[in-house]
Formats: sequence, structure tokens, C-alpha cells
Amino acid sequence: MSENQTNARENFSSRLGFILVSAGCAIGIGNVWKFPYLCGQYGGAAFILIYLVFLLILGIPVMICEFSIGRAARQSAATAFEKLAPAGTRWHRLKYISIFGCYLLMMYYTTVCGWMMDYTYKHIRGTFSGADAEMISADFSGLLGNFGEMALWTVIVCLIGFLICYFGVQKGVERVTKYMMIALLFLMVVLAAHSVFLEGAGRGIRYYLIPNLETIRSKGIGNVIFAAMSQAFFTLSIGIGAMLIFGTYIGKERSLAGEAVTITALDTFVALMAGFIVIPACFAFGVDPGAGPKLIFITIPNLFTKMAGGRIWGALFFVFLTFAALSTVVAVFENIIAFDMDLFGWSRKKSVLISAFLLIFLSLPCVAGYSLWPSFQPLGEGTSVLDLEDFIVSNNLLPLGSLAFVLFCTRKNGWGWDAFIREADTGKGLKFPKKMRLYMQYILPLIIIAIYLKGYWDLFSPRGTHVLIPWMIAASVFLFFVLFCSAGAGNTEGKSGRDCR
Repeated sequence: MSENQTNARENFSSRLGFILVSAGCAIGIGNVWKFPYLCGQYGGAAFILIYLVFLLILGIPVMICEFSIGRAARQSAATAFEKLAPAGTRWHRLKYISIFGCYLLMMYYTTVCGWMMDYTYKHIRGTFSGADAEMISADFSGLLGNFGEMALWTVIVCLIGFLICYFGVQKGVERVTKYMMIALLFLMVVLAAHSVFLEGAGRGIRYYLIPNLETIRSKGIGNVIFAAMSQAFFTLSIGIGAMLIFGTYIGKERSLAGEAVTITALDTFVALMAGFIVIPACFAFGVDPGAGPKLIFITIPNLFTKMAGGRIWGALFFVFLTFAALSTVVAVFENIIAFDMDLFGWSRKKSVLISAFLLIFLSLPCVAGYSLWPSFQPLGEGTSVLDLEDFIVSNNLLPLGSLAFVLFCTRKNGWGWDAFIREADTGKGLKFPKKMRLYMQYILPLIIIAIYLKGYWDLFSPRGTHVLIPWMIAASVFLFFVLFCSAGAGNTEGKSGRDCR
């Protein structure tokens, strides 16, 4: 890419736009789907307190690394390593984690977003009015088994997302996402207020706000800590360059630590409010708040059938979920478009058209996994194509990508600590503590590696050592690839990449 092209890169029109779009990327279905049932399973407020600690010491530092690389390079993860790394190093090979990660994430996330839209439509139509639990459960199974219906909603999600990106950063991504985020926050407050004033909701509020030590003892303190640590790590969409791209669209007026804290606070606020929507309502109507992934599509619709005006509240709830999912879709689509523009020098229009076609085509295996290929169970009985794709992204590319960004920002043969801290602290606002250097260089990478390996252990150890050992060997090979690419002194006398002006 030429210098003129780099300088001509679009910017956000305002700081608010950057914060809302970045928060929209971080805020996804994990906040409003996974967070409430994890709270239900792991002791309510006790889980939340541990989760907040790990957001501070784990999620925010990695986000600052991504933003710093993006703002310094003014290019997506597809070419940022080449621009900032010293000559002769292998950092550029790690860009494929971001490229593959964004594509793989959207290959199933668009399907899940389509579920949200489908359930919004069904609540508006009144499909679940008067329905019993068996009928609601059968409806979701029917949706999964209907290739045409699932494909239609997936295509609609792709077309909406790429249409927004087609109009550019300011006129498309920023403008639309700002309105979606404002609407999301408004709907969330309305739904939470309705939920906490339901008769019998007080028990749910107490459960949510008062630590449940008995649950911690029954689950095991180690399991609770690891669950909170994992959720804090994965909730911010860090590791595949989805945040890095927004660093390329902002100026140097504000320091990046302050921006990362603001975005994380918004993400956390949405997650906490989602708990206020779901948990008090579950207690009010005798529903298990720890019901797991089925909480959203089976348990919650059952809950709304018992409420006065449940059709309206159900529709608003799934509109809220749709906005949360679609804001992430738009953000990651923008990343994919930027990859093409930076790697191949394509125009935005060409990148949108080619990427839209590719994503629609690549999303179909996830759709077909439930209807056309039900016997394909890649990770064991009851799993599907979606589970495989999510495993590759969540258990591999997100932690390995995060490890790559942290090592790149702290190692001498990478971008280096001095260049990183100078970029992170440029501008007004909260500064990243220089005393964190040893933590960032040694402790944080070890935490990320622990999360990565523990994810494999939890998934495969219950199936026996004959299954666990091959998968742990595979995990070690992937980890070795990242560490290998980050090794080597590089040619620091040639292109240093550390001064990006």
C-alpha cells in the first residue's frame, strides 16, 4: 500500500463514534446469552466480582495492545505486522490468525444472528402466544432442521451487514452502529426495569447481587475462577484483530488506555444489565437461571408466555439481542473488508461485493450442519458444524491471537515495549502504567496460555485419555507455531518498524 493510500484512510467523525462502534464489536451474544446463565451456574455476584477483576488485568491490556498496533500501523492486521516488525522476523505469519479468525467467526455468527431475527419476527407475529413448553422446544428444533428458513435469515444478516459497510466508516459503520447501540441501551434499560419489578423478582435480585458461597463450594473455587477468567477474556472480541481495525480509524488526541476502559465499561454494563433482565424474571416464574445455552431460545420464550404482554416484551428482548449480534457482525465485516483493501489494494466496493459472496457461501455449512448433515458430529455426540467452527475460533484463534499481540508489543524482536507504551500513552487521558512491563512480558502470556490449554482439557478430558492426548498434542503444535513466529532477533539495523510517522 502506498503512503498516499495510508494517509487517505478514513477516520471516525467523533470519539463517541469510535467508542460506540468498538463497544458494539465487543458487545455480542456472549454478553446477553452466556453471561446470565454463567452467573446462574457459578454463584451470582461472586462470579461477577471475579469476572470484573479479570476484565481489569486480562481483557483491557490485550485490547490496548490491539488498539496500539492498529493506530501505529494505520493498517489492518493483514499488513500491520509487516509495517511495525523489524526486518527478518516471522511476525507477519501470525496475520493469518486474524484473517481466518474473522472469516470463521462470521461463518457461524451470522447463523446465530439469523436465529435472533427469526425469533424477533415470531414474537411480533405472536407465534408463541399461548404455546406450551413442548411447543416452544419443538419450534426451535424445527428451525434448526429447516435449511431454507435458516439459510434465508443468514443471507439477510450478511446482506444487511455488508450493505452498512458499503457506505464506508463514517456514513455506514459509524452512523448505523451508533443508532443501534443507542437503541440497544434504551431497550436494555426498559427490559431490565420491567424485569426487576415483576412479582417475586426480589429473590432473583438478591441471588444476582449477593455472593452465593454455597454455590462456589459446590462448583469448586477453581472452576468458578476459571469460568470468570474465560468469560472476561472472550467477552471483548480480542485476539483476531476485530478491535485492531478500529485503532486504524482514530487519531492521537486520546490515550488508548482510557478508551479501552470506557469500551470495557460499556461492555460490562450491557452484560450486567442482561443479568437484570434474565435472572429476576427467571425467579419470578420459577425458571432455572443456570439452564445453559438453551436459556435464550427455549427457556426465555417459555418465560414470556407467562407474562402479561409477553408478546411485546418477547419481541423487544429479541430486538435487543439482534442489535447486540448485528453490531458485532458489522464490526467484523468491516475488518474483513479492510483485510482485502490492505492486502490486495481493492476498492471498498470491490471488497464488499467479493466478501459478501464469500461469506454467504461459507456460512452455508453451519446452516446445513443441523438439517442436511445431522450425522456429522465432529467433536463428539451432539455436536455440529457450528460447534467445530466455534471451537476453532474460541478455543484456538482468540487466545493464540491475543498471545501474539501481547508478545509482539513486549518482545525486543517485535514492535517492542518502548514503541508500544509510547503509542498507547499518546494523547490526553488515562495512561497505561509503565510498571506493568514485567506483568505484560511474562505473567499475562502465561495466563493466556493457561486459558488456552485448560479449554482443551475441559472439552476433551471427560472422553478419556485416548481422546485427550491427541488433542493436547494438536494444541501444543498450534501454540508452538505462535511461539516460533515470535522467536528470532530480526534485523534491527534494517527496517525497525518502531517509528511510524
